[in-house]
Amino acid sequence: MSTSWTIESICDALGSPALSQRFLAEINRAPAHQILDVFARWERIAKDIVAAVERGREIAAAEERGEEPPGDWIDGTARIEAAAARFQSQGAA
Repeated sequence: MSTSWTIESICDALGSPALSQRFLAEINRAPAHQILDVFARWERIAKDIVAAVERGREIAAAEERGEEPPGDWIDGTARIEAAAARFQSQGAA
């Protein structure tokens, strides 16, 4: 995504018509002294979404190549197994 964000580029990056509508509604209803703050908040949200999509693509590409996904991953198997055992002991299915 470009480094110069616009209202249109934020709407595109949000990737959801509902989110885009929410952004447009907020920016259109904001008092003049709050417009930059509203814009900056949604710009940050758009940047986070773009980064998450790119990260997902990197992970998918690594898995397609048969590689471990990039990044530091925490193995939560023991924690999940302990929670499952606790739930089972309490009568959960």
